[in-house]
Amino acid sequence: MMERPEIDFVGGEPPSDLQISDLTVGDGDEATPGATVLVHYVGVEFETGEEFDASWNRGAPIEFPLRGLIKGWQDGIPGMRVGGRRQLVVPPDQAYGPAGGGHRLSGKTLVFVIDLLAVK
Repeated sequence: MMERPEIDFVGGEPPSDLQISDLTVGDGDEATPGATVLVHYVGVEFETGEEFDASWNRGAPIEFPLRGLIKGWQDGIPGMRVGGRRQLVVPPDQAYGPAGGGHRLSGKTLVFVIDLLAVK
């Protein structure tokens, strides 16, 4: 089992496009668009580095269908293999929309580190 990741403060200007970087490349089953995935993740705000959510805090990974998630995850997780760890930097238009959109993370660029534990 992997340990909870520490997310380094990215700094600089937030990207306008989804940034995908593999921190660890897995060798298990590959996640496909629309798959159901079992993941552990940590999410922080790009500008502040402040954590806003983490499955690790709940002590259990989360399973969900990709099509129910923000676009940054729908586009950023496929191609990952089980056992992998990937960092996604997700601009607002692929996360919770522009500022004033009604979600507490609207208008924010988000950084996620995602561990892929299983593909269903």
